[in-house]
Amino acid sequence: MGILSDLFHKIFPPSHPASQGDLAASSQTAPPGSAAPTVSAATAPPVDIDAVLTQMQAQSGQQLNWKTSIVDLMKLVGLDSSLANRKQLATELHYTGDTNDSASMNIWLHKQVMQKIAANGGKVPAELLS
Repeated sequence: MGILSDLFHKIFPPSHPASQGDLAASSQTAPPGSAAPTVSAATAPPVDIDAVLTQMQAQSGQQLNWKTSIVDLMKLVGLDSSLANRKQLATELHYTGDTNDSASMNIWLHKQVMQKIAANGGKVPAELLS
């Protein structure tokens, strides 16, 4: 199981298709330019990601900026946000930039994760997808 799959398990309810290993795994390993399987609206109701993560943040008592920071998003859901893990996530998502430029990589990762969440049944605020 990869880091993206771990994120899906933490964010989506257990009954949601995105939380089930096969779908999450297939969406993270699809080569660039190919169509990854996604959850359709008919399959499962969308999950309000803003509400889920805002509630998680309220319960954690931490001041984390998950809306713009991949590090804070990973911390919020209880994943290791180390550079090594972010580089692994970048590999899973087929990042082609320089992983030693962590600032650029982190911005790209956050955008890609939000897009993957949206593509797999998450209702993500529009400003987090652009």
